[in-house]
Amino acid sequence: MENDNIVTLLDEEGKETDFEVIATLEVNENEYAILLPLDGDSEEAFIFKMIEENGGYSLECVESDEEFNAVAAAYEDLLQEEEYDEEE
Repeated sequence: MENDNIVTLLDEEGKETDFEVIATLEVNENEYAILLPLDGDSEEAFIFKMIEENGGYSLECVESDEEFNAVAAAYEDLLQEEEYDEEE
């Protein structure tokens, strides 16, 4: 069964890890993906910049603290909006 919300990434040591794309959002005219590892060891989400190329996307690590903080804040706002919508 194929799931479009699952991506497999390689770490520096060549180890594959599956992630679920739990959200995508636009911040400062760039697109970002929020990924959650499927291994169950961590509930920590990861932020990657989405780079469009050849009709698809590649993911790039967010290196800048300023960029990371802006995306994290936008994601928190999104979560709060969803929580507010559920309460109504």
